[in-house]
Formats: sequence, C-alpha cells, structure tokens
Amino acid sequence: MSAAAEARRAETARPASTIAVRMAGVRKAFGERIALDGADLTVVWGEVHALLGENGAGKSSLMNILAGFYGADDGVVEVAGQPAAFAEPRAASAAGIGMIHQHFKLVGPLTVLENLRLACGPRAGWRSRDAALVAMAGMAKDLGFTIKPDARVDQLSVSEQQKVEILKVLLGGARILIMDEPTAVLAESEAAAMLQLARRLADDGRAVILITHKLRDVSATADRVTVMRAGRTVIAGAPARDVTSAELARAMVGGETDILRRGTAGPGETVALELRALSTAGAEHDVPLREISLTLHSGEILGIAGLGGNGQSELLEAIIGLRTPTHGDILLHGEPASAFPAARREHGLRFVPADRFRLGLFGSLTLAENLAVPALSGRQPERRYWVTRAWMRGRARRSISDYEIAGGTADTQARLLSGGNAQKLILAREFEGAFSVLVVHSPARGLDVRAAAAVQNRLLAAAARGVGVLMISEDLDEVLALSSRVAVLSHGRLSAAVAIEQTDRAELGRLILEGA
Repeated sequence: MSAAAEARRAETARPASTIAVRMAGVRKAFGERIALDGADLTVVWGEVHALLGENGAGKSSLMNILAGFYGADDGVVEVAGQPAAFAEPRAASAAGIGMIHQHFKLVGPLTVLENLRLACGPRAGWRSRDAALVAMAGMAKDLGFTIKPDARVDQLSVSEQQKVEILKVLLGGARILIMDEPTAVLAESEAAAMLQLARRLADDGRAVILITHKLRDVSATADRVTVMRAGRTVIAGAPARDVTSAELARAMVGGETDILRRGTAGPGETVALELRALSTAGAEHDVPLREISLTLHSGEILGIAGLGGNGQSELLEAIIGLRTPTHGDILLHGEPASAFPAARREHGLRFVPADRFRLGLFGSLTLAENLAVPALSGRQPERRYWVTRAWMRGRARRSISDYEIAGGTADTQARLLSGGNAQKLILAREFEGAFSVLVVHSPARGLDVRAAAAVQNRLLAAAARGVGVLMISEDLDEVLALSSRVAVLSHGRLSAAVAIEQTDRAELGRLILEGA
C-alpha cells in the first residue's frame, strides 16, 4: 500500500473530521412493516466499508435514506460531520453521495456521453458536448476504463455499463460511493478488477460503502464491516481482518447455515432433455447458438459454466420455447418438444430465468396472483372456473411460509420484493406440482448466504427426486459445488460435458477464457 494510503488510514484515529457518514438509531417503517429498527453505521474517509445482511435485512433501506430516496422516521444522519436529511436524490448527490445500483439506472437507447450529460451535466457545469467529452476522457483515463463515448448503452456488456455508472457518479462529484452488489453480475476476473477499483477509490481518500453478499469480497477488499439483521445492526464497524467468514455468516442469519453437498451418484439412465445440433439466428444484441448438443439425465445437475453474454440467455429461451431454432432438435423425454412454451410446461418443463422481474414475474400483480397463474392456464388448468381470492391467498400464505419469502404478504405486489425474495417466489411457483426438467439461470445471483443455501438445497433436493436440472451459472464455485457434470458455453458453442470429478477450476477457467 502507498505511503499516502497508510497516512490516510492513520488519520482514522482522529474523531469527527475523519467521519464521512454517521447514521445512528435510524428507524423506518412502510405501513406496518418495520424496515429499520435502530440501525447504526459509521464510515470514515479512506476506507472500504462492507455492509452485509440477508435479503430484507435493511441494507438497501439504510442506503436509500443516505442517498435521498426517502427519509428516516427517526434517528441521526450526518455527512461529513453535518446533519443531513435529504429530501431527494439530487440533494444527496449535491452533498457528494453517489449510489451505483445493482440494477443500473441508465437510458439504453442513448449513448454513453448522452447518459453522462443527462445525469450530471448541470452539476458538472458542462456547457457543451466537447466539455463533457473532455471530462469523460480524463476520468476514464484516470480509472483505466476504455469506453467509446458514442456507443449505445444497451449495446454494452454488463461490466461496461457498470463502468458508465461509476463514471456518472464520479463526474457528478461523489466523494462517498455506495456500491450495491458490484460483483454480483460479473465474471471472476471482472469482479476482481471491480474490487481493486473500490480499493483504489478509497485509497484516494473517498469513502466506499460496499453492499455485498459475497463474504470473500469482504476479506479481499474491506477495511471494516457492518452486519445487519432484521433491520438492526448486529456487528458495527468491526475490522474485517478480525472476523471470520463463519462469524459473519452466523451474524447475518442468526445461526448456522448448511449447504447440502452434491451426492456421489451419477446421472440416471433416463434422458430427460436432449438438444441435437441446436442453432439459432444472431439477431441484434444476441449471441447465436452454434450446433449445441447436450444430454440431461433424470436425477442429475448438469452445470453450464461461462462468462455472461456468451449465449446463456439465448440457450434458456430456446429450451423453454421463447426462441425458435434455425436448426436442430429439442427432445423432452425422447419426444420432439412442442413449439409452444405452455405445452412444454405441461410436459414437465419448468424454468427460472436470470432476470427475475422481466421474465419471471408479473411485477404489478400480487404474490397470490403470481403463484396462481400456472393453475389457471394451459390446456388442463387446475382450476378453470372456481377461483376465489380466499383460495389464492391461502395458497400464497403456504408458499410464503414454506419458502421463507420475506418483505410481503399475499396481497403485496411482486415488484416490491427484494431480488432474493423474488427468486424464492419464482421457485415456489415453479416447484408446485409434478415436473421432470428444471432449467435455471444464475439461481443464487445476488442472494445472501441463507437465501443462496436455500435455493441450492432446493435444486439438490429436486435432483434427488429424479428431476433433471440444467443449471446455467456464471459462478464457478456454484457450478463446482452442485453439478454432477459440467460443460462450458463460449461464443455460442458448448464444450462436451465431463464428470465434475474429471475436471477442476483451472481447466474450467481455461475453457471459459479461451473458448469451448
């Protein structure tokens, strides 16, 4: 570490002048639901401060108060030693607070430069496009980013869009950065680079609040860590080097969390799903699939590893019937799959998409309505005529209890759920009734320790019942922990599947980086 960085860390012994953010006894309720119940957080200049907690623990609520998205009902909020009660995000931004959201706040059809001018032009004082261009070029060079200013945002990769978000808040004058799950959607190498950037920004004197579910991100990057549970702070600013991952996990969930281990049994003899030389067209922004062949057996988890943007979404859409192949065959239990997604579902196919809110749920419908949709559709619906609110709510209450869906009731709109609880809602719906094939994309992305364990245990239990599980995941640890066999998807091509015992992280990493 540089001498300047060491000096900045030494300054943390001095009181108020080194404190960037102080939040004490913060309370917030939404109707009868208490989101924050006396939460505390203190962040000093020059540090990366990790903020941990389960989905629904109150992390986002606390940060949304700091960022001006809504106000606290009670408690103290201070920024740089001054009382702060921001009425809107612009006020927080003017005070030097920038939030980099997990779900980016960018305008897709606009260019990178247009997004930057729209977001921070007035604060930055740019009077022309050239002035904005010079400022962007200077900041991008300083950060080591290579992004074309005239590129449309919706044509950029996820990591490039994240860099645009970082440019946006820094060019807007942010000195306090809130990074919400910055590594959740990145490949391992990209995630490492993002954590290095967080470290560098802190070493330059900024304060970085790192919201994460990945305990290894804490040990790799953070100076101190705060843990929240049920709206309260249970660990307040402990030195990251002094707490183990096991201690952090226990603090987050209030007890031990065990993930079931993959069994030693191999795949069964019955073929549940087969793809034969499957190819798709390469429309704009899509990755064409190129002669993909795979065989999924009943009772196994077949992992598909790879970097995002290599055809994962296209593969899922082709299997469930949302994308028409140009060549090849899809067979369910040895029979050609119907062209209609509903018919494939009735043949035992279920799916969990990576984009929970766009493809997995009806955001404006309630939890009860989302859970009831499959029972009301198809050629042989469970309840064609006799549908009552009482039946729907009763079904929803059982699922909410069985799957531990927090943050809502049967009548809550699905769009109000956190990402982890939205994932549980989809699983509760997809696991209802009998099914034989399950296709899941990034099942534990963005989930806390307990939620991820719960989801992964559901997948293992489904395979143990004889379901064929095709798991598409960019998390190599998840693939190695759960899969019976694994293949690598790269540039729309799929490698041959091998037994998990016959490969390792190094070999899979080589295939991922060099191409299948």
